Amino acid sequence: MNTEPTTSPGGPIAYVDDEKYIRDAVRQLLELHDYTVETFDSAEKVLPKLTPEWPGILISDINMPGMDGLALTEHTLKIDRGLPVILLTGHGDISMAVNAIRNGAYDFIEKPFDNEHLLEVVHRALEKRQLTLENRKLKAEVENFAAPGPRILGNTPAIRQMRELIHRVLDTPADILLFGETGTGKDLVARYLHDHSARRDKNFVAINCGALPESIIESELFGYEAGAFTGADKRRIGKFEYANGGTLFLDEIESMPLTLQVKLLRVLEERQVERLGSNQQISLDIRVIAATKEDLLALSDSGKFRRDLYYRLNLVTIPIPPLRERREDIPLLFQHFAVVASARHHRELIPLNAESMARLKSQEWPGNVRELRNLAERYVLLGASALNSAPPFSDPQEDLHGRQTLQERVEQFERTLIEEALQRHQGSIKDSMVSLGLPRKTLYDKMKKYGLDRRDFISNTGE
Repeated sequence: MNTEPTTSPGGPIAYVDDEKYIRDAVRQLLELHDYTVETFDSAEKVLPKLTPEWPGILISDINMPGMDGLALTEHTLKIDRGLPVILLTGHGDISMAVNAIRNGAYDFIEKPFDNEHLLEVVHRALEKRQLTLENRKLKAEVENFAAPGPRILGNTPAIRQMRELIHRVLDTPADILLFGETGTGKDLVARYLHDHSARRDKNFVAINCGALPESIIESELFGYEAGAFTGADKRRIGKFEYANGGTLFLDEIESMPLTLQVKLLRVLEERQVERLGSNQQISLDIRVIAATKEDLLALSDSGKFRRDLYYRLNLVTIPIPPLRERREDIPLLFQHFAVVASARHHRELIPLNAESMARLKSQEWPGNVRELRNLAERYVLLGASALNSAPPFSDPQEDLHGRQTLQERVEQFERTLIEEALQRHQGSIKDSMVSLGLPRKTLYDKMKKYGLDRRDFISNTGE
């Protein structure tokens, strides 16, 4: 019976064998069936590739010089227990392979192996890996939406990638630089980083470097002792010290005076702060999150920002995408902001129709998410007339339709109608089916096609 899979699930394959002719033969077999294969002649060489995020599987011979296949399996499972390892064994190695499976290996194949059997095991292992990673991703998303505090809403690739990066650095000690245009939500991301980290029970302290006069920003950051200068009649704790154990958010870092940048760099390097008028160093356990809308490297080239401070802040940079690069998130964001505004102002929320939502998605949004939030609040207060007065609402036929094929226009309209139904019925699949006249399976298929999740349309008045 032919058990060869008809389709190949995504994900690369790493194959380890010290015998070149076997590596070449297995690679050729797998590549003929549309798998992506990378071969290695030793276990030590493949280990750096194996990470919890790697979407592939590992195939390894057992008997190899240096680290053998059993030791490689043990190391791999320590990296990620859910990464499938398939062992190729000689007849005398079967008992060892069985023990390896008991300890977590996925399967073993006895040499000489049947090609179709190898392909079947590889296919199943890749499906298992894909399912494992999807379940992890779903669990992380559920935790994100269920957790209290600020939420980062959106399902477009740009926002998903940003969320994944945020979760990789949540509990690292590294300082972070947020880069995004005005209104993209840099303050929200900073707050999210704090509230979802191990520092959540300590202070989150925000300071806008562009809003404070140069004459007082130093005393605000570092604090001062009584008598440090005229008017300093008592000791004042600075923002660094007040944020000790927690997070200090420095917004518009590009506005910080050059003379103060030197002192900031010293604090970041030494993790100590000294109040003005004092000789005592105060140790800091603090994460600093800086935010900017400017190209700091370009500013450093022109002498307007210290290059050494730029490199110190640039250890981990999180780019925040502008709204025009995540247009498919606009309905979800608008609904969220409108629900919040409706609860705050005690006004009934009337869902937008498909045409109005299409108009929203066609705009450039120079004010980004902040502009959308303000428009949603005006809509709740003033009704549909708020949309007509929102600048710059140009002709949607020219802006939207002129750049899309007929199929794209039909799909966008269909997606908008489904979003409208889900919003109107608070995410209820049953009620949305009835209003759209669609069978349950068809609605689920279309929601999957457009990346829609019913949970995103359930009312939540928390911001």
